[in-house]
Amino acid sequence: MNSSLIVVEILVALLGLGVLLADLWMPATHRRRLGWIAAGGLAVIFFVGMKDAAEVAYAFGAPGAKTGMYVQDSLGVFFKQFFLLAGILVLIMSVEYSGRFATGVSEYFSLTLFALLGMLFAAGTNDFTLMFAALELITITFVVLVSFQRDRASSIEAGVKYLILGATASAFMVFGIALVFGSAGTTNFNEIAAAQKTLASNPIFLVGLVFVLAGLSFKIAAVPFQVWAPDVYQGSPAPTTAFLAVGSKAAGIVLLLRVLYAAVPTITAQWHVLFVVIAALTILYGSLCAIPQRSVKRLMGYSSIANAGFLLLGVAALSKAGAAAMIYYIAGYLFTVLAAFTVLSVVLAQTESDDISTFNGLGQRSPMLAAVLTLSMASLAGVPPLAGFVGKFLLLKSVVPMAATHPIYLGLLAAAVVGVVISIYYYFGIIRAMYWGGKAGASEPLQTSWPIKGALLVCVVGMLWLGILPDTLVQISTPAVEVLKPELPVKVAVAP
Repeated sequence: MNSSLIVVEILVALLGLGVLLADLWMPATHRRRLGWIAAGGLAVIFFVGMKDAAEVAYAFGAPGAKTGMYVQDSLGVFFKQFFLLAGILVLIMSVEYSGRFATGVSEYFSLTLFALLGMLFAAGTNDFTLMFAALELITITFVVLVSFQRDRASSIEAGVKYLILGATASAFMVFGIALVFGSAGTTNFNEIAAAQKTLASNPIFLVGLVFVLAGLSFKIAAVPFQVWAPDVYQGSPAPTTAFLAVGSKAAGIVLLLRVLYAAVPTITAQWHVLFVVIAALTILYGSLCAIPQRSVKRLMGYSSIANAGFLLLGVAALSKAGAAAMIYYIAGYLFTVLAAFTVLSVVLAQTESDDISTFNGLGQRSPMLAAVLTLSMASLAGVPPLAGFVGKFLLLKSVVPMAATHPIYLGLLAAAVVGVVISIYYYFGIIRAMYWGGKAGASEPLQTSWPIKGALLVCVVGMLWLGILPDTLVQISTPAVEVLKPELPVKVAVAP
């Protein structure tokens, strides 16, 4: 592997190790500052290190940048920038939340950086072996992050559930990779793509591919591998839940794009009915199960499942437009979800309960936090002119051409519309509690630090920018999917 392709990953790894080692000499009362150092370091990497990486990616000028185990292309650079921005915002949230950790504050910061490292490797993987290694790094670090509040039974329970189900998903994936390698003789995506016409009739290869997709479905919380999400979201510390909802899901999405569109595009077209069914079931399951929820974090867990279903609309579309819509949607999802969890972490700083009633009177206690959370919920529900609306519109638009020749896509569109309508009810339940929910449990104003205000401002600007001026990101997402190969599947799928 060309070391110039992984400069960003090396810098993040060194930053994580530096934070971990600094804990040995820094007084316990000052260790919270390591979070600011970590966030500042990521900001430097984001603004300086990614400039060179982008030049390499968009020019395709680095040796081996397109064919090796690890690639540096426009898709990978986009997701690297995505993960770095998510890491910065999550670390800011973590510093504010760290007062609730009994011990190990610096370890929490370093583990967040190591989880980010796995995501960065996932962004550019071009080989099943590296894909598995990246996912394992993400999974193992999240097992610790989820159960980090060892003094809370719910956090330990969430960690155990994530460990068991994550290990099961990993077992599926590694068995699938073994079958893929045994039948194809390689784990490289480019080499598999070159031989996919032969492999498409190989039952062992197809079974292995199904197992690999099962492991990726766990990462994005898609049916039938979604059962872990509500419990883990509810029991995890708020920053961990936010990073799971955004970073882990995005890692699964970029890997799904690379496997389905770069490695086996023809087989993907042959399985279009499977993707339609999974997307529809995921949307309906997440939306319907969210209706009776009183726990906000649990509600967000079911919301995450429903949003995974919406993202799978782009897979089912079998086109570059669908893949570009997925990229747009996940970018809007970044700002929307991190805004919601940042507000959540501030509101829940003084209570162990995340019941919706906790938000009663937030409009009076902190008009700013209430306004940000209102925008976030409206964006998730798909209300214009916010990022969530444009993202859902682009995904639905990408599916419409397929409905002309495949009636099953009409059912998928109907399921998506039903999911949007249902989501308006449960998202606006939180808004109703903030402004018309009755007497608040506490009456004192909520104090918000300047870093949190800055993070919220970034999220609000992102939601509004992507909703009002979507062309900018559309122009970025379109070349990002040029490295994929979805054009052939469209022709195969719609042939009479």
